[in-house]
Amino acid sequence: MPFGEQPAYLRVAGDLRRQIVDGSLPPHTRLPSQARIRQEYGVSDTVALEARKVLMAEGLVEGRSGSGTYVREQPVPQRVVRGGYRPADESTPFRQEQGDDRVRGSWDSHSEQEPASPDVAARLAIEAGDRVMRTHYVYRVDGRPAMLSTSWEPLSVTGRSPVMLPEEGPLAGRGVVERMAAIEVVVDNVMEEVGARPGRAEEALALGCVPGRAVLVVTRTYFASGRPVETADIVVPADRFRLSYHLPVR
Repeated sequence: MPFGEQPAYLRVAGDLRRQIVDGSLPPHTRLPSQARIRQEYGVSDTVALEARKVLMAEGLVEGRSGSGTYVREQPVPQRVVRGGYRPADESTPFRQEQGDDRVRGSWDSHSEQEPASPDVAARLAIEAGDRVMRTHYVYRVDGRPAMLSTSWEPLSVTGRSPVMLPEEGPLAGRGVVERMAAIEVVVDNVMEEVGARPGRAEEALALGCVPGRAVLVVTRTYFASGRPVETADIVVPADRFRLSYHLPVR
């Protein structure tokens, strides 16, 4: 193949992609069959199949059992605003993860004690096997699952205190900063790392998306005088949301 020339399957995928983007193939339209692609583009069955695989991997089309392959309706991404600590009257778990005042939502949660895995232990600067409180959240916007979060807090910090269970007690449903302040732990720093990976099957089920579709993962840790007091993994569907950071200039 001459230098710079695209393989045939990428040329076919590129032309079909163009038709999807410009509306010639609108959402919910059936993609041309493999036989039709082969005929129209003068390519082999293998090339036609590989072109369809490219479009599926890009999330532009989806297969429907017994029916064929159809153009997906592309969601308009919403913003998830990451802006640091918010005042007490807004410091709920939903506000902690979604800082856009225009967005209203709800959440479900479940907490249980468990031994810290080696990864969680390293993030919390404790020993593997030390007891932590794990809380899993499902956040919803307009009733639709939008975001997942799993947090871990060392029971060496919160154990036998009124804030041991994040969603129970006098500060149920408040944010980490406010809860920790109630037991005289002053949170003064937060670190976030953002990455991307294919979504896992259980995440796809909870979020109502397709397994393997890309998700954004925010790994967040709160610190008090250099000591980690909470760490969390926040999972957001990459095709439905964009992370927006508003940070002060110091």
